[in-house]
Amino acid sequence: MAFDLSVYTATAITLIVIMDPPGQVPVFLSLVGRRSPEYRTKAAWQAPLVSLLVISIFAVGGRAILGYLHIGIPALQGAGGLLLLLVALQLLTGMGDSPVDHASDDVNVALVPLGTPLLAGPGAIAAVIVAVSEGHGDVGAYLAIAAAILTAHIVVAVALYYSTTLIRVLKVGGITLLAKIAGLLLAAIAVQLIATSVIGFAATA
Repeated sequence: MAFDLSVYTATAITLIVIMDPPGQVPVFLSLVGRRSPEYRTKAAWQAPLVSLLVISIFAVGGRAILGYLHIGIPALQGAGGLLLLLVALQLLTGMGDSPVDHASDDVNVALVPLGTPLLAGPGAIAAVIVAVSEGHGDVGAYLAIAAAILTAHIVVAVALYYSTTLIRVLKVGGITLLAKIAGLLLAAIAVQLIATSVIGFAATA
């Protein structure tokens, strides 16, 4: 029943490394840099909140959900990779400028792609499912995992919130450059996810 500090530390570090708060900053700025300050502030806490909700759902019933739908982790990785690749191509080619920069408020980039699959991606979901499965019914371990999930998302929220101050320095030209860099990084992440997915399918074949 005692709070398991080792489980908390291991899970929190794993999630923070996978979610990569500093690495999310260029993508975040490229997507919300030309929006209003109010929208940027709102997105900075909405994206981690969406991710927290998604990861919490998978922490509680991840194996049951995937099992019921007959979905494996490789399929989840492949789907996330394809979605990220589409976003990356929009950022690289400029085809996404209009929807990103001038979209109405009902198009919320804090939900997709920021909240998921960038933050609540296949890696984070798989890590949480594995951590919960290794808890073996220990309440202390489950509490530690819950605290670790919350801690990781607080770190992400702080990183995104304070990244909005960079917009004053970067201006429009800097944000455009960031969009290209972020697109390249996202494309690499997407290809890696797809490759990992293919390897996973091959290993289970």
